[in-house]
Amino acid sequence: MHRIHTRTRTRVSAAAAAALLAPLAACSSSGSPTSPASSGSEVTRGADDRPVTVTVTPTGERAAAGEPVTVTVAHGRLTSVTVVDGEGRELAGKVARDGRSWVSDRKAAPGTTYAVTAATRTAGGSAGRSRASFTTEPAGKVNKVDWRPGAGATVGVAQPVSLVFDHPVRNRAEVERQLRISTSNDTEGSWGWMRDWSGRDRVDWRPKEYWKPGTEVTLKAELNGTDSGADGGWFVRDYTTTFTVGARQVVEVDLDDHQLTLVRDGEAVRRIPVSGGTPGGDKRSWRGTAVLMAKEGTINMNSETVGLGDAYDKMVDWSMRLTWSGMYAHAAPWNARYFGDANRSSGCIGMSDADAAWFYARVRAGDPFEITGKDTKGVVAPGNGFGAWNVPWAEWREMSAVD
Repeated sequence: MHRIHTRTRTRVSAAAAAALLAPLAACSSSGSPTSPASSGSEVTRGADDRPVTVTVTPTGERAAAGEPVTVTVAHGRLTSVTVVDGEGRELAGKVARDGRSWVSDRKAAPGTTYAVTAATRTAGGSAGRSRASFTTEPAGKVNKVDWRPGAGATVGVAQPVSLVFDHPVRNRAEVERQLRISTSNDTEGSWGWMRDWSGRDRVDWRPKEYWKPGTEVTLKAELNGTDSGADGGWFVRDYTTTFTVGARQVVEVDLDDHQLTLVRDGEAVRRIPVSGGTPGGDKRSWRGTAVLMAKEGTINMNSETVGLGDAYDKMVDWSMRLTWSGMYAHAAPWNARYFGDANRSSGCIGMSDADAAWFYARVRAGDPFEITGKDTKGVVAPGNGFGAWNVPWAEWREMSAVD
């Protein structure tokens, strides 16, 4: 830790001057401000004032990261503290009510140099200023985040905020406390931890019910300086995204009736004959609520990538992804004779070219597909796309690490 004794401007005896100069041997101090990279102090002292001693932790050139910066004072009070990193970013904090200490709101990030300036006042009312600096040890391993939706997006009413981590997150509660969701209408919601389809750790925030159209949402993931835990490494940056919720659109898919209905603001816009997954095996469709993840246009679909052998390998138009496991809504002209009559696809929801083009132009990422049907292969899991809506609210809240 840095212990910085203030230097006075009053006249003292030679013996007293020698005693006062001893603690400052490693500091630079003068009537003008010292550089942020040095440690030092200056003070205007009144009669009978004792020198103020300021202590800063962490300290040194390879200080441990992941701890708050603490500044304490003896023989006086702190009036303000400023902690700034090498890029000019400030660590905010608060001076205690008794003026004896200051603690940063956030933790020191790895591989960062911080300059600390503390303004003080002695018991007799004299003002002073102390400076110190320290550098934290670099991160041995860095954890990064892939998040959805992207900044500035307009999404459907079922879109969650989703973060997938490159490395394991063992300190889930600590990480979750750094994730802040703010909305324009105080929407109730909760985080839930899960294993993503990719096998990586993931946390999603979903509202209790579908978003209200027009809601503005901001995520601030203030993760810089947070330790993921064993095998996960450090976060070395913050993340933020802001998006808006569009019109309320719900896609109702009845696989028993072989029909898809686009419902906007409670009114049926169009009913489309479809064919779902073939009953009785692995080609069955998922049921429950799936969320449109992305509109991918014309893509190559290969059955071998989803564990169905060499059943198909073709270019498919108007493709709309519903799960990571390969369930889409798309044009399927080769199945035209089954639309509205039977489920004969390899798990996707197929429709005519004309219907698919019309539908593709009107839906957006985040729109929910509410899928029903007797012969399906189960409910969409939370980590298989955005299946959080298939978890009852009480259970979803239990998936949070802090709620």
